[in-house]
Amino acid sequence: MSAPTTPASPDQPDQANELDQLDRDIDAVGELDYETLAARSHALRERLNRFRTALGHYFVERQSIIDLMTICAIAQEPLLLVGVPGTAKSDLVTKFRDALGIPSEDYFEYMLTRFTEPSEVMGPIDINLLREGRYIRRAQGKLPTARMVFLDEIFKSNSAILNSLLTIINERKFYQDGTPVPVALEVLIAATNEIPEHAELAALKDRFCLKIVAHPVQDEHFFELIDAGLDAQTQRDLAQKPWVEGHASLVDLLEAHRYLSLQMARRELMADGQVVRDRHRYFSDELLRELHRLLKTLAREDGVFVSDRKVVKLYKLLRTRAWLLHGGKVEREDLALLAYLGETREELALLEDKVPKLLGLD
Repeated sequence: MSAPTTPASPDQPDQANELDQLDRDIDAVGELDYETLAARSHALRERLNRFRTALGHYFVERQSIIDLMTICAIAQEPLLLVGVPGTAKSDLVTKFRDALGIPSEDYFEYMLTRFTEPSEVMGPIDINLLREGRYIRRAQGKLPTARMVFLDEIFKSNSAILNSLLTIINERKFYQDGTPVPVALEVLIAATNEIPEHAELAALKDRFCLKIVAHPVQDEHFFELIDAGLDAQTQRDLAQKPWVEGHASLVDLLEAHRYLSLQMARRELMADGQVVRDRHRYFSDELLRELHRLLKTLAREDGVFVSDRKVVKLYKLLRTRAWLLHGGKVEREDLALLAYLGETREELALLEDKVPKLLGLD
């Protein structure tokens, strides 16, 4: 006799329908052409800017981090949050996810340790298939099936997980029985209390083009911190989420990403045979030379190494910032992203002070 089943909750059909609709909306983004997205781009920018500024009201001195989270999410580049415990790193990610309306089925978070097993992150091995000689992970509900992922203390994971993460970040795939399988990942945010300098972590650190420090704020914003902290605590105790205001969604992020990707892919052949590319339209030669000069200055004077891979990613992030914040060409102020290129806490501290001075923005 089979065990009795628990009656389905009345909300379950609605939740399933909502998830199905979200999947359809996400799939539809990949079919949108440039002209359609260009017509939507102004309203899209307005929604995303309302989203990031509204979310900033629930934190003390965290707007720059929220802005960077939004930029990286649009560009689909991973972001590393650095800071001592108690500086709202996890809370930033949680509220960011809530405000975008990303359902639990599309979200995965985990605090990594050196004892974390790959099965905890990638999914357990299917024992029945293993008996048949197949090495397949049951990935549902784990990282490979999540559209947004938050990995806390990412550098404490072991080599097996680190190797899998490199493949996922680089190629958006993981391996099932030796066969590459696409992952659903769209937004990846990681956090760490400290940035270790072990050589074996260099490759993973390099995948995070941008890293930002969450500084403690109590010295300069003590009263605001008390007010905001009590608000957050009582909202949690009362199961309230006022930051879920519906300004923007995951679909908005994906549409923005596709729009900018199509824009950066455009080529135009002029009558004189010159090919007009993205940098000709949106990144002046003068400013591009300034970017090159700044990178060489930081390498020569401070030993801040920026790999070729990161230079290309930086261009994409600069373009994304320019579009989001002022809707047009890259401007000098956008180069402030160079302050987040450091590979160590010392480099990040140095760049945070030096880059604005080099740009004349302090």
